[in-house]
Amino acid sequence: MKRRFAGLTDTGILRSVNQDDYYIDPEGRFFIVADGMGGHAGGQEASQIATRAIRAHLERHWNSSENSKTLLEKAILAANEGILADQEEHPERADMGTTVVAIAFRQGESWYGYVGDSRIYRLRGELLEQITEDQTWVARALKMGDLTPEEARVHPWRHVLSQCLGRKDLYKIEVAPLEVYPGDRFLLCSDGLTEEVPDDSIQTILQSQSQTEEEAELMQRAAEALIEEAKKNGGSDNITAIIVAEEE
Repeated sequence: MKRRFAGLTDTGILRSVNQDDYYIDPEGRFFIVADGMGGHAGGQEASQIATRAIRAHLERHWNSSENSKTLLEKAILAANEGILADQEEHPERADMGTTVVAIAFRQGESWYGYVGDSRIYRLRGELLEQITEDQTWVARALKMGDLTPEEARVHPWRHVLSQCLGRKDLYKIEVAPLEVYPGDRFLLCSDGLTEEVPDDSIQTILQSQSQTEEEAELMQRAAEALIEEAKKNGGSDNITAIIVAEEE
Protein backbone atom coordinates (compact mmCIF):
# COMPACT_ATOMS: atom_id res chain seq x y z
CA MET A 1 0.00 0.00 0.00
CA LYS A 2 1.07 3.59 -0.67
CA ARG A 3 0.96 5.97 2.25
CA ARG A 4 0.33 9.70 1.85
CA PHE A 5 0.46 12.19 4.68
CA ALA A 6 0.52 15.84 5.69
CA GLY A 7 0.62 17.77 8.95
CA LEU A 8 0.05 21.27 10.20
CA THR A 9 0.08 23.15 13.51
CA ASP A 10 -1.26 26.59 14.40
CA THR A 11 -1.10 28.76 17.51
CA GLY A 12 -4.84 29.45 17.28
CA ILE A 13 -6.64 32.72 17.91
CA LEU A 14 -6.27 33.27 21.66
CA ARG A 15 -2.83 31.84 22.52
CA SER A 16 0.42 33.71 21.94
CA VAL A 17 2.67 30.62 22.06
CA ASN A 18 2.27 27.23 20.40
CA GLN A 19 2.82 24.46 22.97
CA ASP A 20 1.92 21.72 20.46
CA ASP A 21 4.58 19.83 18.56
CA TYR A 22 4.46 17.11 15.90
CA TYR A 23 6.73 14.96 13.81
CA ILE A 24 6.20 13.16 10.50
CA ASP A 25 8.81 10.61 9.50
CA PRO A 26 9.76 11.47 5.88
CA GLU A 27 9.48 7.79 4.95
CA GLY A 28 6.01 7.54 6.45
CA ARG A 29 7.06 5.00 9.09
CA PHE A 30 5.72 6.84 12.14
CA PHE A 31 3.80 9.94 13.18
CA ILE A 32 3.66 11.85 16.50
CA VAL A 33 1.52 14.65 17.97
CA ALA A 34 2.18 16.14 21.43
CA ASP A 35 0.24 18.83 23.29
CA GLY A 36 2.27 20.46 26.06
CA MET A 37 1.11 22.13 29.25
CA GLY A 38 2.64 23.94 32.20
CA GLY A 39 3.22 27.51 31.13
CA HIS A 40 4.68 28.98 27.96
CA ALA A 41 8.22 27.68 28.25
CA GLY A 42 7.30 24.48 30.05
CA GLY A 43 4.59 23.38 27.66
CA GLN A 44 6.71 24.03 24.60
CA GLU A 45 9.66 22.24 26.12
CA ALA A 46 7.62 19.19 27.22
CA SER A 47 6.04 18.59 23.82
CA GLN A 48 9.35 19.07 22.02
CA ILE A 49 11.17 16.72 24.40
CA ALA A 50 8.47 14.11 23.82
CA THR A 51 8.55 14.22 20.03
CA ARG A 52 12.35 14.24 19.94
CA ALA A 53 12.66 11.35 22.39
CA ILE A 54 10.09 9.18 20.62
CA ARG A 55 11.61 9.91 17.24
CA ALA A 56 15.13 9.16 18.45
CA HIS A 57 14.16 5.88 20.10
CA LEU A 58 12.19 4.64 17.11
CA GLU A 59 14.91 5.57 14.64
CA ARG A 60 17.64 4.00 16.78
CA HIS A 61 15.85 0.67 17.20
CA TRP A 62 13.70 0.50 14.07
CA ASN A 63 15.64 -2.37 12.53
CA SER A 64 16.10 -4.28 15.78
CA SER A 65 14.49 -7.64 16.52
CA GLU A 66 12.30 -6.09 19.23
CA ASN A 67 8.57 -6.40 18.58
CA SER A 68 6.75 -3.25 17.56
CA LYS A 69 4.49 -3.07 20.61
CA THR A 70 7.45 -3.05 22.99
CA LEU A 71 9.37 -0.64 20.78
CA LEU A 72 6.55 1.92 20.84
CA GLU A 73 6.00 1.49 24.58
CA LYS A 74 9.70 2.09 25.26
CA ALA A 75 9.75 5.11 22.97
CA ILE A 76 6.91 6.77 24.87
CA LEU A 77 8.49 5.80 28.19
CA ALA A 78 11.75 7.43 27.00
CA ALA A 79 9.75 10.61 26.38
CA ASN A 80 8.42 10.55 29.93
CA GLU A 81 11.90 9.98 31.33
CA GLY A 82 13.26 12.83 29.22
CA ILE A 83 10.69 15.26 30.60
CA LEU A 84 11.35 14.11 34.18
CA ALA A 85 15.08 14.63 33.69
CA ASP A 86 14.48 18.14 32.37
CA GLN A 87 12.25 18.92 35.36
CA GLU A 88 15.08 17.91 37.69
CA GLU A 89 17.50 20.16 35.83
CA HIS A 90 15.05 23.07 35.56
CA PRO A 91 12.85 23.27 38.69
CA GLU A 92 10.96 26.20 37.18
CA ARG A 93 9.48 23.69 34.72
CA ALA A 94 8.54 21.14 37.39
CA ASP A 95 4.83 21.29 36.48
CA MET A 96 5.25 20.82 32.75
CA GLY A 97 3.79 17.82 30.97
CA THR A 98 2.39 16.76 27.64
CA THR A 99 -0.06 14.46 25.98
CA VAL A 100 1.09 12.30 23.09
CA VAL A 101 -0.34 10.14 20.31
CA ALA A 102 1.76 8.11 17.89
CA ILE A 103 1.30 5.60 15.08
CA ALA A 104 4.06 3.28 13.83
CA PHE A 105 3.94 1.18 10.64
CA ARG A 106 6.65 -1.46 11.02
CA GLN A 107 7.38 -5.05 9.95
CA GLY A 108 4.03 -5.35 8.20
CA GLU A 109 2.17 -4.30 11.37
CA SER A 110 0.55 -1.08 12.55
CA TRP A 111 0.51 0.04 16.19
CA TYR A 112 -0.65 3.13 18.02
CA GLY A 113 0.18 4.48 21.46
CA TYR A 114 -1.03 7.39 23.54
CA VAL A 115 -1.11 9.17 26.88
CA GLY A 116 -3.60 11.95 27.66
CA ASP A 117 -6.41 13.37 25.53
CA SER A 118 -4.89 14.01 22.13
CA ARG A 119 -6.71 11.73 19.71
CA ILE A 120 -6.42 9.35 16.80
CA TYR A 121 -9.38 8.93 14.45
CA ARG A 122 -9.89 6.47 11.59
CA LEU A 123 -12.12 7.29 8.64
CA ARG A 124 -13.17 4.17 6.74
CA GLY A 125 -15.73 4.82 4.05
CA GLU A 126 -18.60 6.64 5.75
CA LEU A 127 -17.54 5.72 9.30
CA LEU A 128 -15.41 8.00 11.46
CA GLU A 129 -14.20 6.24 14.61
CA GLN A 130 -12.20 7.61 17.55
CA ILE A 131 -9.49 5.01 18.14
CA THR A 132 -8.05 6.44 21.37
CA GLU A 133 -9.89 7.00 24.64
CA ASP A 134 -9.43 10.37 26.33
CA GLN A 135 -7.58 9.94 29.61
CA THR A 136 -9.56 12.62 31.45
CA TRP A 137 -11.84 12.80 34.47
CA VAL A 138 -14.79 13.69 32.22
CA ALA A 139 -14.20 10.78 29.81
CA ARG A 140 -14.22 8.36 32.73
CA ALA A 141 -17.43 9.90 34.14
CA LEU A 142 -19.01 9.64 30.70
CA LYS A 143 -18.02 5.98 30.42
CA MET A 144 -19.47 5.26 33.87
CA GLY A 145 -22.74 6.94 32.92
CA ASP A 146 -22.31 9.81 35.39
CA LEU A 147 -22.41 12.39 32.57
CA THR A 148 -24.26 12.64 29.27
CA PRO A 149 -22.30 13.43 26.07
CA GLU A 150 -23.88 16.89 26.07
CA GLU A 151 -22.80 17.51 29.67
CA ALA A 152 -19.31 16.18 29.00
CA ARG A 153 -18.72 18.52 26.07
CA VAL A 154 -19.17 21.65 28.22
CA HIS A 155 -18.08 20.36 31.63
CA PRO A 156 -15.59 22.69 33.37
CA TRP A 157 -13.34 19.71 34.19
CA ARG A 158 -13.20 18.36 30.63
CA HIS A 159 -9.50 19.27 30.32
CA VAL A 160 -8.45 17.66 33.61
CA LEU A 161 -6.15 14.79 32.60
CA SER A 162 -5.93 11.51 34.48
CA GLN A 163 -2.56 10.82 32.81
CA CYS A 164 0.11 12.75 30.96
CA LEU A 165 3.82 12.51 30.25
CA GLY A 166 6.04 14.26 32.77
CA ARG A 167 4.79 12.41 35.86
CA LYS A 168 6.61 9.89 38.03
CA ASP A 169 3.33 8.07 38.63
CA LEU A 170 2.72 7.33 34.94
CA TYR A 171 1.35 3.83 35.41
CA LYS A 172 0.24 2.71 31.97
CA ILE A 173 1.04 3.60 28.38
CA GLU A 174 -1.77 2.53 26.07
CA VAL A 175 -0.35 0.67 23.06
CA ALA A 176 -2.50 -1.46 20.76
CA PRO A 177 -2.55 -2.88 17.23
CA LEU A 178 -4.14 -0.71 14.56
CA GLU A 179 -6.28 -2.30 11.86
CA VAL A 180 -5.49 -0.74 8.49
CA TYR A 181 -7.28 -1.32 5.19
CA PRO A 182 -6.61 0.32 1.81
CA GLY A 183 -8.52 3.59 1.67
CA ASP A 184 -8.37 4.24 5.41
CA ARG A 185 -7.48 7.71 6.62
CA PHE A 186 -6.10 8.46 10.05
CA LEU A 187 -6.15 11.77 11.90
CA LEU A 188 -3.78 12.47 14.80
CA CYS A 189 -4.69 15.70 16.56
CA SER A 190 -4.46 17.80 19.71
CA ASP A 191 -7.54 18.80 21.67
CA GLY A 192 -7.32 22.29 20.22
CA LEU A 193 -8.98 20.73 17.18
CA THR A 194 -11.51 18.46 18.86
CA GLU A 195 -12.57 21.13 21.36
CA GLU A 196 -13.70 23.36 18.50
CA VAL A 197 -14.69 20.93 15.73
CA PRO A 198 -17.26 18.17 16.38
CA ASP A 199 -16.76 14.69 14.95
CA ASP A 200 -19.37 15.10 12.20
CA SER A 201 -17.57 18.19 10.91
CA ILE A 202 -14.22 16.38 11.04
CA GLN A 203 -15.72 13.60 8.93
CA THR A 204 -17.20 16.05 6.43
CA ILE A 205 -13.87 17.85 6.00
CA LEU A 206 -11.91 14.62 5.58
CA GLN A 207 -14.38 13.46 2.92
CA SER A 208 -14.91 16.76 1.14
CA GLN A 209 -11.61 17.24 -0.63
CA SER A 210 -11.69 16.57 -4.36
CA GLN A 211 -10.47 13.08 -5.23
CA THR A 212 -9.09 14.42 -8.53
CA GLU A 213 -6.33 16.34 -6.79
CA GLU A 214 -2.86 14.97 -6.29
CA GLU A 215 -2.93 12.92 -3.10
CA ALA A 216 -0.21 14.92 -1.34
CA GLU A 217 -2.11 18.15 -2.07
CA LEU A 218 -5.33 16.49 -0.94
CA MET A 219 -3.84 15.65 2.46
CA GLN A 220 -2.47 19.16 2.93
CA ARG A 221 -5.76 20.81 1.96
CA ALA A 222 -7.65 18.65 4.43
CA ALA A 223 -5.23 19.52 7.25
CA GLU A 224 -5.56 23.22 6.41
CA ALA A 225 -9.35 22.97 6.34
CA LEU A 226 -9.44 21.33 9.79
CA ILE A 227 -7.21 24.06 11.26
CA GLU A 228 -9.27 26.82 9.70
CA GLU A 229 -12.53 25.31 10.96
CA ALA A 230 -11.15 25.19 14.50
CA LYS A 231 -10.05 28.82 14.27
CA LYS A 232 -13.40 29.87 12.83
CA ASN A 233 -15.13 28.23 15.78
CA GLY A 234 -13.03 30.05 18.35
CA GLY A 235 -9.44 28.81 18.10
CA SER A 236 -9.08 28.96 21.87
CA ASP A 237 -6.09 26.60 21.99
CA ASN A 238 -3.18 25.51 19.83
CA ILE A 239 -4.31 23.26 16.97
CA THR A 240 -2.37 20.39 15.39
CA ALA A 241 -3.44 17.81 12.81
CA ILE A 242 -1.65 15.03 10.94
CA ILE A 243 -3.57 13.14 8.24
CA VAL A 244 -2.33 9.77 7.00
CA ALA A 245 -3.97 8.01 4.05
CA GLU A 246 -3.47 4.39 3.04
CA GLU A 247 -3.89 3.92 -0.69
CA GLU A 248 -3.73 0.77 -2.80
